[in-house]
Amino acid sequence: MSWIDVPEGAAFGTDTLPLGVFRYGDQQPRVGAAVGDRVIDLAPVASTLRPELAPHFDQPALNSFLALGRPAWQSTRTWLLGLVGDPAARETVEPHLLPLSAVSMLLPFEVADYVDFYASQHHATNLGRLFRPDSEPLLPNWKHLPVGYHGRAGTVVVSGTEIVRPSGQRKPPSEPAPVFGPSQRLDIEVELGFVVGAPSALGRRVPVGDFAEHVYGVVLVNDWSARDLQAWEYVPLGPFLGKSFATSISPWVVPLDALQASVVPLGAQDPPVLPYLSGEDLTGYDLTFEVRWNGELVSRPPYAPMYWSPAQMLAHLTVNGASARTGDLFASGTVSGPDPDQRGSFIELTWGGKEPVTVGGAQRTFLEDGDEVTITGWANRPDGTRIGLGEVTGRIAPGSRG
Repeated sequence: MSWIDVPEGAAFGTDTLPLGVFRYGDQQPRVGAAVGDRVIDLAPVASTLRPELAPHFDQPALNSFLALGRPAWQSTRTWLLGLVGDPAARETVEPHLLPLSAVSMLLPFEVADYVDFYASQHHATNLGRLFRPDSEPLLPNWKHLPVGYHGRAGTVVVSGTEIVRPSGQRKPPSEPAPVFGPSQRLDIEVELGFVVGAPSALGRRVPVGDFAEHVYGVVLVNDWSARDLQAWEYVPLGPFLGKSFATSISPWVVPLDALQASVVPLGAQDPPVLPYLSGEDLTGYDLTFEVRWNGELVSRPPYAPMYWSPAQMLAHLTVNGASARTGDLFASGTVSGPDPDQRGSFIELTWGGKEPVTVGGAQRTFLEDGDEVTITGWANRPDGTRIGLGEVTGRIAPGSRG
């Protein structure tokens, strides 16, 4: 129970309490917690009740708070749950409750590094069949390690940011040489992002069992992809311009502790993984995503079937001694399920453009200028209730043709 009234259907209930960064009017950006259709301005509340936290909330990014580490994250969550659940806190908190409709949401943390994985077997198999129809869909290394690549931290943007159509080299099959111009096969990727709080030292591995000591929470990710640029450039070194132009994330970071009831065992991994990727309690999450293309529901990817766990992703990321830093973002790669309506990218959903889907009464394959894509998500709990993950939205703007 809570003294705060949460509207039916609100993304964030009183037991979620994600953190984000907002601007109210002409005031400086600072940290807030979302509940229902409002945001708690945490700096002034903390200055009265938890003065040691106030300087970390009076910041334009979450990094200062994230760096405090897991004991501080847990004690802060316990405090926040008390704020919204204890009527005695109402007098202090209510003056600092702001309507979400009255604030602007900003990028929640300064992104230090960005790594994108490729952890869905269904997605990897679909792309293998599309790109290499005469070969095995999975490459030999795929079931031995979480495949990934380093992205561009400087082009991670908050939900609502306009996405300018990228340009680059592409080579249509009918052309003898590459041409330059705006991408003609602009796509999305539904992903879950993990936000690193507590760093690790250069040269020290993070074992799978220490995942929750380093990762504070999750965001929704849309890793926009220019498939025609990607197809021409990715051999032999992998994604570059086809991926680096923009990656959108949701503005609210949902803490891992809010997702505990949605933790599920990881599926079987065959062949067995090497010792540094193994553990007795490897887990994933029972999550559901929805993809809306110009407002129309086109896909509902499930996260539970993912082959690689987030703990394995972090362990592999650091196994060579690479450090994890406060503000690092690593993403799952495209989330796709076994069914056609569970595919998390349009290249899969339309099978490379050969099987268009109907959007707004028209047959569509890839994104056109003016299109808007919204990804929402939630965590499923055994009692049938949900923990919302919010949404990430982007609209396509024309790119330069020069």
